[in-house]
Amino acid sequence: MTPYLLVDVSEGHVHFPQNLINDNKIILNISPTAVMNFLVDNATMEFSAKFSGVEKFVSFPVSSVSAIYSREHGSGMTFDNTSGESSELASHGNDHSDKASPSFLRLVK
Repeated sequence: MTPYLLVDVSEGHVHFPQNLINDNKIILNISPTAVMNFLVDNATMEFSAKFSGVEKFVSFPVSSVSAIYSREHGSGMTFDNTSGESSELASHGNDHSDKASPSFLRLVK
């Protein structure tokens, strides 16, 4: 599976190529073949990755991650950044409540 992160870049402490940001969000492929020097701690995620053939340093707070999901299946988890709780996005065999908000994820090919 290819892990993708949906990151809200509206927070002030993020470093991304500005041309890749759409509606204050960016989708990042964080597979081991796509990133280098991957570092995650309790507060920050950072790594180097190539964007249009140019290596860039990427850094952002863990709290800015809105979702993590599989590119192949689209299944994963969303994170409610206001309350710190998480919810299932699309897990095999799980029923979704009628109260669940519609998905804001889109298929990236």
